[in-house]
Amino acid sequence: MQPQVGDRAPDFALRDQHGAEFRLSSYAGRKAVLIVFYPFAFSGVCTGELIGFRDRLGEFETDDTTIVAISCDPIYTQRAFADRDALFFPLLSDFWPHGEVASAYGVLDDEQGCPQRSSYIVGKDGLVAWAVHNDMGDARDLDAQAERLRVSA
Repeated sequence: MQPQVGDRAPDFALRDQHGAEFRLSSYAGRKAVLIVFYPFAFSGVCTGELIGFRDRLGEFETDDTTIVAISCDPIYTQRAFADRDALFFPLLSDFWPHGEVASAYGVLDDEQGCPQRSSYIVGKDGLVAWAVHNDMGDARDLDAQAERLRVSA
């Protein structure tokens, strides 16, 4: 079941492309967090989206906000993807237990073994402030993501 606006966001701790731990609750009281679930590293739409976030990183990574991207790809795949496309924000691996965080957010596609293309904003209060879910082949509206994150900060 997907958390709704106003619900406490499921906490999680995942490793990024460098092996560093990212814990959502560590941002409570400090920053709003945009969580970007994406299906697969190196796929066309996902690559375009993450490059778009990279190119506009100043709109997402501020004193009051941060961005993380989550897929079920292994850490080593995340690292290769980040290195190839100069992605400097955390790419988190939900590889094992497979899709545990995506499941907690209700966005794991069990048939394909990957997250759906979904975004959540978790406010400084730890509550879900906004969510949007796109079809697998439909890229996110980065303008809407940036605006909602700015408003949620």
